[in-house]
Amino acid sequence: MRLKKIKLAGFKSFVDPTTIELTSNLVGIVGPNGCGKSNTIDAVRWVMGETSAKHLRGDSMDDVIFSGSSSRKPVGQAFIELVFDNSDGSLGGEYAQYSEIAVKRQVSRDGQSQYFLNGARCRRRDITDIFLGTGLGPRSYAIIEQGMISRFIEAKPEELRVYIEEAAGISRYKERRRETENRIRHTRENLDRLNDLREEIEKQLNHLHRQARTAERFKELKGEERRAKAELLALRQQSLTGDVEVRERELREQETRLEQVVAEIRNLEAQLEKDRELHVEANEAFNEVQGRYYKIGGDISRVEQSIQHNRELRFRQERELGQAEQALAQAREHIAQDESKLEEFAGRIAGLEPEHQQAEGGQEQAAAQLAEAEQAMQQWQGEWEDLGRRSSEPSEVAQVERTRMEHLDRQITQYRQRLEKLEQELGTLSDTGVSDEIESFAGQVEEARAAADEQQAQLSETIEAINARREQNRELSRELDELRSQLQGARGRLASLEALQQAALGEKEESVTQWLAEQRLADAPRLAEEVQVEPGWERAVETVLGDYLEAVCVDNMDTVTGVLESLEHGSLLLFETQQTGGTGGAGDLLAARVKAPWSLEGLLAGVHAVDGLNEALALRGRLGAGESVITRDGIWLGANWLRVSRDADAHAGVLAREQEIRSLQQQVEELEARIGGVEEGLEAGREALREVEARREALQVEVNRLHRAHADLNAQLTSRRGRLEQIEGRRGKVTEEAEELRAQIQQAQEELQQATARRNEAVERMEQLSHEREGLDARREQLRATLDE
Repeated sequence: MRLKKIKLAGFKSFVDPTTIELTSNLVGIVGPNGCGKSNTIDAVRWVMGETSAKHLRGDSMDDVIFSGSSSRKPVGQAFIELVFDNSDGSLGGEYAQYSEIAVKRQVSRDGQSQYFLNGARCRRRDITDIFLGTGLGPRSYAIIEQGMISRFIEAKPEELRVYIEEAAGISRYKERRRETENRIRHTRENLDRLNDLREEIEKQLNHLHRQARTAERFKELKGEERRAKAELLALRQQSLTGDVEVRERELREQETRLEQVVAEIRNLEAQLEKDRELHVEANEAFNEVQGRYYKIGGDISRVEQSIQHNRELRFRQERELGQAEQALAQAREHIAQDESKLEEFAGRIAGLEPEHQQAEGGQEQAAAQLAEAEQAMQQWQGEWEDLGRRSSEPSEVAQVERTRMEHLDRQITQYRQRLEKLEQELGTLSDTGVSDEIESFAGQVEEARAAADEQQAQLSETIEAINARREQNRELSRELDELRSQLQGARGRLASLEALQQAALGEKEESVTQWLAEQRLADAPRLAEEVQVEPGWERAVETVLGDYLEAVCVDNMDTVTGVLESLEHGSLLLFETQQTGGTGGAGDLLAARVKAPWSLEGLLAGVHAVDGLNEALALRGRLGAGESVITRDGIWLGANWLRVSRDADAHAGVLAREQEIRSLQQQVEELEARIGGVEEGLEAGREALREVEARREALQVEVNRLHRAHADLNAQLTSRRGRLEQIEGRRGKVTEEAEELRAQIQQAQEELQQATARRNEAVERMEQLSHEREGLDARREQLRATLDE
């Protein structure tokens, strides 16, 4: 056996994939220092299973991976593959049939190291076992490095013995002998422990039997308890279901009431807005009525003043009537006095009649004088009557003008008082504060409108977000329902396939299942569950493996063979997973189309695989002893035999079913993960919906508050504007009324001046007439004296 080829990639200085061809038995590698000559020997030693970084001229095993340079980035893994020429068959055993042996080791920076034999994954021990006795190994004499000769000369006898045994080819047998002795020793120790356990178990059997009976009783009671609990839970669930329905009905009723209350609130707000408008209209009507009230009050005041003036005029007229009646009584008294005087004069005349007769002589003279006196008396009487007539006219004029002057004085006083009140009212009718309030309320109204519009926009956006979130939640719910439906279907299909698979693999055989459980192998996988077949070759592998597909995979056959006597019924197949070698081989072998964690050479060795029957018949003549060929559809031929099965047997479709089970398990896991993600997303969406709805409620409350505030401010603004209009209207009316009063006062003053002038004229005439009356009185006395004479 000779090293034929070395493939390196990412190992120390060999960063790029490199292949070193060793075409002859003598090959030299020449180059300057640091070019990687020693790294080639380190690569061979490393692939052989070297685990010491010191022997590889490094500090740790990560140093074998290219760590980068100034122009190259570091790599994440390194691998070395050694190709040996085995055409001479020096490597015996199961690998004698291969003309080339490929040994490969791969390591990554996370510390994982993998070994491969002919492309099949294997253990490090498998590599060392192959090269035992061949002189090859990580520290064998075949690799001579610097200081090797010195160590060989200075070696102790025990160390020399190791080299000699390796050269003689007996190291393999010594290693197997050591392993066998270790197994025997371990087996004896296990037997001693088993005997101890058996004695201990025999001591505890009676106690265990009692415990078993107690456990059986406990199971029965536990079952009754579970049934009772199930019934109780069912009753509670029924009760809770009823309570939930009642609560849901109550919730729906409360929601209906809430909607009614909200509708009533909206109606009340609309009615309130209408009432505010009516209130504004009523204020305007009130202001108008108040203006009319003030106007009517002014008219009433003027009418009352006129009535008072008429009353005073009537009082003066009644007083003048009394004075006239007194004057009339005085005149009547004067007349009575005159009559008494006339009677007296008539008596005196009668007494003087004798004298009259005596004086008849002078009668004519006296008659002439009497006629003159009577004529003078009549003339005086006419003048007196004329004077009475002329004296009554200025008196009446003076009295009327005096009364008119008093009336005008009172009227002017009233006008001035009214004018002062109007001026005071006009001083109080200032619109500065109202204008400031209007400006303030106008700004507040605009701010409230802007805030309400902003909150309304946010509310609209929130409602759109709620609708979008609800739509997303509905989509997630539909997706969740679809995923759950798919998961339920996949689980149902998986359960059916697992039941069929268990029946096909004999897992439902009670005696064997119980025995496996007693040996703690109930969870051990079946061979069919661990095998992966290239698509299209399932029937061929099922035909070849047959009942071995039911084999229970165990780590060590020796631990099970000692207890086979306890299996009294049923059939059992075991497959040891610690076999050396690997599944693989030439491309036309069936083993190349099968992948498993362990080697299946013992079951698939010598079985060739072809696509059709014609190719199988062509290959049949070249088959050796123990070799056979099988087609893709399951026709199995040997050198002198042929096997074909068209009927569906117990193992038909086991591998395909296993592949489908794995696919369904993966699908179930993916669906469960997706369902978990969708449920989390749905819960998050519901939580977000609750938050957005809470925000919507808060925004709705804020919008309602802002609308109410805006309506209140608008009502106050309208009230202030109405008040301003009222003030302006009232101020105009007051100003107009004040101007009218000033004009009336001016007119009354002019009339008062005229009445004063007329009264003065009447007083002057009355004085003149008084002088005339005095003259007439003196003349009357003279005339009376003359008449008396």
